[in-house]
Amino acid sequence: MTSLHRRHILCGGLALSLAGAGRVRAQVAGARPKLVVLIARGALDGLSLTVPYADPNHRALRGDLAVAGPGEPGGALELTGGFGLHPAMPLTHGLFQAGQMRFAPAVAIPARIRSHFDAQDVLESGADSVRGQTDGWLNRALAATGGAPLKALSVGAQTPLILRGAAPTTSWAPGREVSRDDRLVSQLMDLYATDPLLGPGLARGLETDAMAEGGAIRRNDVAALGQAVARLMTGEAGADVVALSVDGWDTHARQAPQMIQRLGGLDGLIGGLRDGLGPDWDRTVMLLATEFGRTARANGTGGTDHGTASSLLLMGGAIRPGGPIGDWPTLAEGRLYEGRDLASTLDVRAVFKGVLRDHLGVDRAALDGLVFPGGSAAARAVDGLV
Repeated sequence: MTSLHRRHILCGGLALSLAGAGRVRAQVAGARPKLVVLIARGALDGLSLTVPYADPNHRALRGDLAVAGPGEPGGALELTGGFGLHPAMPLTHGLFQAGQMRFAPAVAIPARIRSHFDAQDVLESGADSVRGQTDGWLNRALAATGGAPLKALSVGAQTPLILRGAAPTTSWAPGREVSRDDRLVSQLMDLYATDPLLGPGLARGLETDAMAEGGAIRRNDVAALGQAVARLMTGEAGADVVALSVDGWDTHARQAPQMIQRLGGLDGLIGGLRDGLGPDWDRTVMLLATEFGRTARANGTGGTDHGTASSLLLMGGAIRPGGPIGDWPTLAEGRLYEGRDLASTLDVRAVFKGVLRDHLGVDRAALDGLVFPGGSAAARAVDGLV
């Protein structure tokens, strides 16, 4: 497809009877659904992740930051509807080709704020605005699921807000300070060495070819890290719900080379998670979201500043094939938010709700009353994602 249309509502015509299909599949033979929530902290540039190459204003607006279209040197990988995926993500593109990846190109949290900390709190709490909440929407969703309790795990230096709350979760804190780039590796190594509860699970995850040859996971081997996290989710005692943060997206300067490196690492992590989950991938949904997007135009240092809307990715064997989720506002001058940002056309909570309802089995009353109180009118669950 060579042209972008302003509207890409792809879920409205689906029969409501399909909404629970993912939940039914997950319940067959007692199989539990798996959900991985990846939070890209620092404000991921959605216009580089899912490239609107067919938008007539794209190249003129983005300048040197514009990723070329499919078929051009360094061009994006073809998706659908005039969008392409950043060329550093071939493994994720393979998921799309297999009908296991969808994207929302213009989503945002409900509050129009540009503070990383405040926006991340809104993203993770599920509230309409910054309220100083101490629990997160994913934890409340765990409390609202029926049947046997789902096991939850946070991977990080501390339990993120999204998983804090009354529902029990498992997490750990590393025993030493680590840099941002090395944090995930060090956390996994610390867990393997000191945590008596999760150590056996991580040990299974480290049984890779590299380990068989007598070597440790290399610090840049993101695929092996993804496999290690995935193995914590396998087996009878494995986690069903995982929250994982991926840092480094605050690209105020020299954005283009940073995106190649960081999106390539993210692609490897996603591929490692898929490979490590094995047969469990078929009942997995992986969700990638960020607190806000970045300015449509580059700044004076070849980067971008804090913006509004960004992209969201849904991946996994449980994903229902389809195209873009939500409307595309275009990059026309009069359509930019405050004359500088990609405008939002979809509340990010609408996607969260669709996944929680159809994949984890959380009913609508619980979604609107417990999990996302106050957000029901502005964020009606998207149908047909799972």
